[in-house]
Amino acid sequence: MSDSENVFPPSLSAALLKLDPEDGEQIMEYLKTHVLLSREKALLQASVREQKKLLVENAKLKKDIEQLRVQLQEKQRRRTGRYLLAPPPPSLSPAPAPPVVPAAPAEAPPTSSQVRREKCNRRRRARPVSDPLRAEPPVDVSRLDLRVGRILSVRRHPLADGLTVQEVEVGEDAPRTVVSKLGEKTHLEQLPGSLVVLLCNVKPCKLRGVASQARLLCCSSPDDDDLALLLPPSGSAPGDRVTVTSYHGDPDHLLPSGLWQRLQVDLQVDGGGVASYKGGSLQVKGKGRCRGPALTCCCLR
Repeated sequence: MSDSENVFPPSLSAALLKLDPEDGEQIMEYLKTHVLLSREKALLQASVREQKKLLVENAKLKKDIEQLRVQLQEKQRRRTGRYLLAPPPPSLSPAPAPPVVPAAPAEAPPTSSQVRREKCNRRRRARPVSDPLRAEPPVDVSRLDLRVGRILSVRRHPLADGLTVQEVEVGEDAPRTVVSKLGEKTHLEQLPGSLVVLLCNVKPCKLRGVASQARLLCCSSPDDDDLALLLPPSGSAPGDRVTVTSYHGDPDHLLPSGLWQRLQVDLQVDGGGVASYKGGSLQVKGKGRCRGPALTCCCLR
């Protein structure tokens, strides 16, 4: 089937060729081209009309969406106004049960006063209730965290002539830094490798710029002229607890202010050189008692 047959019926083509055999074919081509152009023009116009129609519909949809948004904002403002004007509840219990409210698509946020009341209720619920029958922890030597330590190194304090800095192993992941005043008669070169008794639950503090994490227990003469490190029993190992018989409490995590000074007055070295607290000896269970190497009848500090 030719292109002319697609555009015109066969009878029309035959009639034109019969009337004008010479120019009939050219007339048919002209007519076919004109008809095709007219079709394309009609299709283009229809496409433009469809595009305009879509633009009009899009504009209408945007306008509808904007109206819905304005209505939703107005509804939200009215809900917020009702919350602000609503009277407060008559009373608040220490632990109110949260009300069951059905879910809403757009719920107004709580007001600042409601947020403050809720925070206050949470603090009341979290506040521990004091037990008047619970006894206060005893003030005795069991609250001291005394452990055996091994001195790894000793050096002079860089900013204080009378102080020394020791690195002491106490059975933990890392050694503790201890700043001490050991006195001029102490032979510092003999200290590395020595076993000592360490008070481990004192509050860490900086002494002339160096942080001290524990306290070395020393035997001290009344005038503080002579100092000697308190020695644990032979066979002790870093980390061993030093305790006193008949005092079985757990040591504090950190000693409160002033407690060490209250307990220190009863920590003595007797005439036999044994360290004691109110008559009970300081000892490492199963290994022996702690002693002063040379001083007797003196105090521990």
